Amino acid sequence: MKKKESKDLEKSLDYIRNYLSISSNSTDTNMNKLYEYHSLDLPFRPDIVLEENDSIYFIEIKSKATIDIIARMNLLRDLLLLNENTRRNINIVIAAKSFPEREKRIMNQLDIIMVKLPWSLKSNLNKQFNSKGPRISSDKSWKIVSRLLKEKKTSIRQLSILEDVSYGWAHKIIQTLIQQNIVKQDYNHVSISNVDKLLNGVAWERPFINLKGHEIQIPFNDSMYAAREITEAFAIQDNIPVGFTSYTAATLYTGYGVRSDAVYLYLKDEHIDYFREIFESPSTNGIKAIIYRPDRDVFQDTLEKEGIRIVSASQTLLDLAGMGYSAMDITKEMVLMYDKI
Repeated sequence: MKKKESKDLEKSLDYIRNYLSISSNSTDTNMNKLYEYHSLDLPFRPDIVLEENDSIYFIEIKSKATIDIIARMNLLRDLLLLNENTRRNINIVIAAKSFPEREKRIMNQLDIIMVKLPWSLKSNLNKQFNSKGPRISSDKSWKIVSRLLKEKKTSIRQLSILEDVSYGWAHKIIQTLIQQNIVKQDYNHVSISNVDKLLNGVAWERPFINLKGHEIQIPFNDSMYAAREITEAFAIQDNIPVGFTSYTAATLYTGYGVRSDAVYLYLKDEHIDYFREIFESPSTNGIKAIIYRPDRDVFQDTLEKEGIRIVSASQTLLDLAGMGYSAMDITKEMVLMYDKI
């Protein structure tokens, strides 16, 4: 974070602490550990989490309070309250310069603390992923984003050439990410400056679970062996495309050891009956096949690794990001290795 942004954040935080009568000695909580401890599988994080005595404060700092922000923070509190080990007072705080009347009424109904920030304070340091701009997870947009992750640092024109996307669209996507403080520009070159914010934005915009169509028990004990058998069975059916993704594909791309109790694949709905006929098992001793409905042409760039038909690295990364916190370790490993894949 730049020095000016850090000072702006400190000023806002001091103001919020003073408004809420929270001591300057209050603990700034490690959010990753907190999410892990409470088994929270959410694609977003509050801007700040403070703890003092038996109270914990989840704080969002924004220019304007919105329904989206209120809903996310209220969901976070509800999930924490479901945890029977939670004995502390949970306080949801939205600090903003503007609170529309509708949002104020809803916040009062939900018992969310409202902190009105002075106009002199910078409150937009941690802007939420902009849902009003172009969808970063769309097919054409993600080509630009994933290519930038692979190239690490390059020009917008080079991005458009490499991915055969118009310069105008590439420029629009990159400018959106710059405004969100996800991409930084150095003269004619751009690079990703905040990977976590990018991944959280994708998870919020395209939750992978929304594409889940079927969960079928199959008679295998090893996920990679199962994926090979499924690949072979579908290879003889020229008109039935299949592509493994998520943990299954990521393991092959990175070598990173992950879950082996399931296989994850794309398959069109019209081919589910064939899959069930060949592989479904009445026994509960095997593993599961988690089947997703494609929302784009995920089969066009599939390739085979170790006898398993997998979707492209770009598609795998998009799907992993859409799984949010539960897949964060393997997602970051994929990002780390992405330029070598």
